[in-house]
Parts: sequence; structure tokens; C-alpha cells
Amino acid sequence: MATHLIARTDNPFPPPSPARDEDIDLPTLVGTLTDRKWLILSGTLLFAAASFAYVLFATPKYEANAVLQVENRLPPVPGINTNAAAPAPTIADAPAATETQLLTSRRVLGEAMQRLNLDIAAEPVRFPLIGDMAARAQQRTEPGKLASPWFGLKSYGWGGERIKIAKLEVPQALTDVPLRLVADGGGRYSLFDPNGESLAQGRIGQDVNTDEGVRIRVETLVANPGMRFDVTRLNPMTIMADLKRDISVSEQGRNSGIIALAYANADPMLAKQVLDRITQAYVSQNVARNSAEAAKRLKFVTEQLPKVRRELAEAQAALNRFQTRTGTMDVGTQNRSLLEQTVALDTNIQQLQVQLADASSRFTPAHPVYASLQKQINQFQGQKAALQGRINQLPDAQQGLFRLNRDVEVTNQTYASLLDQQQQLSIARESAIGTARLIDPADVDLDNPTWPKPLLTVAAGTAIGALLMIAFVLLRQMFRRGVEDPVDIELLGLPVYASIPYSEKGKQIAMLPGRTRRDGRHRLLALRAPTDLAMEALRTLRTSLHFARMETRNNLLMIAAPSPGVGKTFVCANLAVTMAQAGQRVLLIDADMRRGTLHRAVGVRSDRGLSDLICGHLQPEEAIHQVPGTGNLSFISRGSVPPNPSELLMHPNFARLLHKVGKEFDIVVIDTPPVLAVTDAAVIGHHVGICLMVVRWGLNQQREIVLAKQRLEQNGVEVRGAIFNAVQKRGAGQYAYSYYDYQTVHNP
Repeated sequence: MATHLIARTDNPFPPPSPARDEDIDLPTLVGTLTDRKWLILSGTLLFAAASFAYVLFATPKYEANAVLQVENRLPPVPGINTNAAAPAPTIADAPAATETQLLTSRRVLGEAMQRLNLDIAAEPVRFPLIGDMAARAQQRTEPGKLASPWFGLKSYGWGGERIKIAKLEVPQALTDVPLRLVADGGGRYSLFDPNGESLAQGRIGQDVNTDEGVRIRVETLVANPGMRFDVTRLNPMTIMADLKRDISVSEQGRNSGIIALAYANADPMLAKQVLDRITQAYVSQNVARNSAEAAKRLKFVTEQLPKVRRELAEAQAALNRFQTRTGTMDVGTQNRSLLEQTVALDTNIQQLQVQLADASSRFTPAHPVYASLQKQINQFQGQKAALQGRINQLPDAQQGLFRLNRDVEVTNQTYASLLDQQQQLSIARESAIGTARLIDPADVDLDNPTWPKPLLTVAAGTAIGALLMIAFVLLRQMFRRGVEDPVDIELLGLPVYASIPYSEKGKQIAMLPGRTRRDGRHRLLALRAPTDLAMEALRTLRTSLHFARMETRNNLLMIAAPSPGVGKTFVCANLAVTMAQAGQRVLLIDADMRRGTLHRAVGVRSDRGLSDLICGHLQPEEAIHQVPGTGNLSFISRGSVPPNPSELLMHPNFARLLHKVGKEFDIVVIDTPPVLAVTDAAVIGHHVGICLMVVRWGLNQQREIVLAKQRLEQNGVEVRGAIFNAVQKRGAGQYAYSYYDYQTVHNP
């Protein structure tokens, strides 16, 4: 026959331990994570499954891409006489950073929005969860074909539905409010507000105007009769803000002038169209900005031409009148050179003055361009003044003829120059090129959606799940801070009499069938699994109590606990069984008259118990029950639940009962209510010889234990020690206090 011997490594009365360092070290951290490995693993798997489900059901997004090139300088604008002394204004560099802002400006985005009607959203109503996936699968197998309704649900779209709304105007109150459009069949439809009230009814291709201010025109509608669409007139500012957020614009390389654009959308064709419209609008506006210079100068030249034409006519008329009056036909040959020099100077001055007038509309007088033109005009005027001195030496008739010929030739050359500039500027305005050009038009890869990336999404979801579960375990451990080492209890002045390992078998026994636990079947680990490690620890506790009782005033043992749920009832019941198995006559009393559950463990009813005894309704012989399966164990249940348990325990009948049973039994084990919940334990403690406190591993905090101990001691009850219950394995695989099976082997 096999025998069972238990070797325990702890001392029930260990010497005082030094203060412990509360810093969390790496072994402790690893041990905590190892203890909760199944929780972390299950949470991680849950996140992985959620990530996989997201990949399976999420609507894929396709990314369209386009590339632009932006030149650093504007091309020269023709139309200004380059022979003039004044230099042409320099055009500053246009950095690509500025152009990236222009690409997402409201002017560019607004043009794309208007052309594509992006402020009108129309989407088919899908069946929850599986509708989008079913529609995508149908379009992969039968592109462009309208799917038949699944399960007869005609109000949902199952693939192939199309709708194009060319115009939708609604009152301000209905902006950004989803409306419901229902296909009626035969090219007809009905529009309803969110409350189900009819707003409009119409036919494809026809304008519909209602008295409520709703205007709609549906150009395309492909759907099964009865199918619904969600139609919304969106706020344009919201749409442009969304586009600006979703469109990625970046320069490829520093100062390269190459700008890449990207836009992702669930509709790949829409993503491509949006980028097409944006790039086209940007290039067009870029050209328009660059042709604005030529247009502005053309306007100025056009305004000057009539005035110069009048001046030319007046100068020719004055010359004719003078020649008729004086009879002189032309200046002399010797004065021709002087006339040509004067005409050249006046012509240059006239052209510079035209440029100065043009520059004054664009620059201030302090600008270098304006100052340079003014300086050259002053130089030419100084040369003209020197020639005028020589002209003044001519006879009066020759001076007059000289002056009039000069005016005619200068005005004529100015007029010809303006006509030439007008022609050049007209050509420049019509044939202007911008600084931006499209390198790669918008295109989209229909085979590879940019999101979701299956492998990346599942891997990231799994990693995030693992990190969150690890953080959850560590945070719970940080805030929970229940004692996990007997040393933490002994530092409070309570010697640990025994450390009872957590028993999975004991949990299973406690959950045996029998809802009320009063079916006559006991739930005692000591009888159903006597070799369990928890029972070995309780036998060690029995031995320790045997020697401790030699110094006590009576044989009454009270088992208390700081709070509910620490396993106090489990300890009381099974400890009593081990004592009875050692040949002692044991009485187990359930003194928790509020919520006591000892009767469930021993398999009897809770009525006709302690409360009835104290009230005098029963005699002790009627309330004491023999526990089945144990020869020496008797039990008194809690009895009927009284309205005043604490006052009832202070009745003299309770003291007389304890005195009586103390003489009839070798030991009396009393299960009490939680110390911090009610005062019953303090009242009972005045009658007992030994008081032990059950502390649960990882649940009770040190401050709870200290407070419970202080409350009992303030009432004159000495707590002799603690029972460390439900001790679990640490990460290193060791209990806080180790117990080992030490069994003999059967001889063959």
C-alpha cells in the first residue's frame, strides 16, 4: 500500500525579514507576463482574428498617381523692345513648395469638384457586413452586370448598381443630410427625406423641380426595382477640405521641380478622374498666370495706340501748314544728320517713357527697374539738350521746319513700335506656355489596392494586440498589487501558518451539478481528491495548529478574512475534514448568518442552524448534523437569516453554546463573515482561543490585511497568523512556499 509523505520547505514561524525593495525588476516582470500567458495569447489571437476579419470585409482603396514638372523660371514675355536701354524685369524663382500649395488650393480643387460633381454623394445601400464583399465578388466574376438580389432582399444592392446624378439642389436644412432614393423600375425613381416623407419623383434624364426647393436630374440609374441609394448634397467646403487632406503632394528630391500626386479612393476610376481634373486645372491656371503678363501689357499698348495716332496726325498737319506758309520743303542736307540724331534720341525717350508707364503699374518708384528706366530717360534728355543748343543756332525757318519734321518722325516711329508690340503681345498671350507640364498623367493599378494590405494589416493588428494585452496585464498588476509572497504578509507582523496552492480540482468540485448545493452531495476536496497539493498544505496547517493549541485558553478556532472571495469557506470545510480524519471530534460552525455557504460544501440545508439555536427555537442536538463520509465531523449551518446578526451573536445563548460544544468536541472550527464588511468576526473573536486570517494570493492588498488586523485587535482579538490561500505558480515555475509530492513507489 502506497504511503504519502509531504516535505514542506517553509517555517510556520519564520524570523522577521528585512524590508523589501519595491522596484519591479526584470525577473518579476517576466514572471508576471508568464503567469498571464494564456490571457495575453487569447487577447493577441482575438486581435489577429479581428485584423483578418477587417481585411476580409473592408472596402479596398485604390491609389491614383500623377507626376508634374515645374520650371524654375518663367519664359520671356515678347512684346517689349529689347533694344531699349532699360533691362526687362526679372522674374523670381517659383519654388516647388509654393506650387504644392497651389495644387491643393480651393481654386484648383473647386474646379475639379464642379466638373466631377463631387459635392453629390450617391451610394447603394448594402446589406450589413457582407454586402460590400458580395458586391466586389460579383463584379470580379461578372464585371458590369447587375447582380440578382440575395435571399429576395431587393432593397439592397448586391453588385453592378450604377447611378449618376447630374444636378442636386436641396434647401440649406437638407445639406449634408442623407436622402433616400428608391428605384421604382421603368427608369423612374422616388426621393425621400430621412423621415420617409416624399421629396420628389422623376424619370431618368428629366429635370425635377419641387416647391420645397429640391432640384434633381438623374442621368444614369441601373438597379433592381425597389433598390435604395443614399444620396447626399455635401457642403463644398467640406469636400475641398477632405480632398486637401486625402491628396498627397510631395516634391521628388530637393529642388528637383518634380512633384508627385497621389489620391486613394474606393472607386479607382473616380480616383483617376479626380487627379486628372486637378492636374489639368493646375496646368491651365499656371498657363493663365503666365499669360497674364502679356495680357496686361497688351492692354496698356492698346490704350496708348489711339493717343499716339492722334499725335501723329496732329504733327503731320502742323508740318504741312508750316511748309505751305513758309514755302520750305525740307531741311537742308547739312542738317539731316542733326535731325536723325535728334529723332533717335526722342524715339528712345518715347519708348522708355512707355516702359516707365508700364513699370509704374507694377512697381513703386523705389524699385530698381523703375529707377533704372528713369535714369536712362534723364541721360537721353541730357544728350537731347546738347543737340538743342546746336539747333538753336539755325535760322528761325529752319528751326521750325526742323522741329516739325522731328515731331512727325518720332511720333511715326513710336506708333510703328506700338503696333509691333501689340502684334507680338497678342501672339504671346495666345501662345503662352506655363512653368508646369504634366509628365505622367493620372493612372491607377486596378490589381493591387493600396489598402488594406493583408499581410501588413494582420501583422500590425497582431502586434498591437500583443502590446495592448501586455500593457493590460502590467497595468492590472500595477493597480491590483495583491500580495504574492508570504514575506509581504510576515512584514505586517502575521506569521504565515501555511501556503495553500491553487487547486483547479477544487474549483471543479465546487462547480459540480446541483444548483442549490443542498442535494445531499458534499463538495469537499478532502474527500474527493485527498492527494491534491492543496490538501497536503491543509494537513501541514493541521499539524501547526495541533502544537499551537497547547498554549491557548480553549479549543475554539476562528477562521476570518479581510474581504469576501478569499476562499475562507474552502479552508474551513477542508481543514475540519483533515482534523476529523486524524481522529479528532470536530464541530464546524457556519457563523456567517448573512451569506454563509458552508452548508453547500457539506451538502445539507442552511435552515435549522445557528440563528435558530441562539434564539432558542432549537436544541443543540437538533441543529448538529453529521457530515456524510466523515466519522468525526459534525456541522451547524447558519440557520434562518436574522435581521440583526451582530446583536444575535452578542446574546448570552451564543456564549453558552460555544462553552457547551467546546466540552463535547476536541476542536470547534468557526467560519466568520469578512472582517472589513461587518463586525461579526470581532464579536466571535472574544470567545475563541485561536484566530487565523485567510489571505488570497494576488487579491488582498497589504493595506487590507493591516486594516483587518487592526480592527480585530482594537476589539481585543489577537490574530495569531495568516493562511495564504490559492497560491499560484510564478513565472519561474515555483510556488511562494513550495510543496512537493513525495510518494513511495509500489514494489513489483
